[in-house]
Amino acid sequence: MRKINHIVIHCSATVEGKPFNRAAIKAMHLARGFTDIGYHYIILLDGTIEKGRADDVVGAHVSGHNANSIGVCYIGGIGKNGNGKDTRTPAQKCAMDSLIDTLKGQYPGAKVSGHRDFSPDKNKDGKITPDEFIKECPCFDAKVEYA
Repeated sequence: MRKINHIVIHCSATVEGKPFNRAAIKAMHLARGFTDIGYHYIILLDGTIEKGRADDVVGAHVSGHNANSIGVCYIGGIGKNGNGKDTRTPAQKCAMDSLIDTLKGQYPGAKVSGHRDFSPDKNKDGKITPDEFIKECPCFDAKVEYA
């Protein structure tokens, strides 16, 4: 069994309201050379949770941290204007809350973070700030929301 230290939240980087699913993400990941979908869980617009990789299989969702993490991806993350935005529907928020609670129970001590929180600390001040984000994903502060 893998030691899980992080539950990492991602967005699919698709426009708000646009249906997308596990199969579409898997196809994108396979086209990029992955062996399977990189995430362990995908949360659809209606709150349905689709299973990606098995939890005991190392994911492919945050470089350098996959061995000890679980990847959760919600569909959305891009506003209609093309900018990063927390586009989670009420159903997605509810499903995410439930899933994160379950995962925190299964992996006590695991910290919840957003993909953006794994960006490099360019100015070496001990904090990852918005000007240092490699990407905005998941477009909300997962560390605060799931502290």
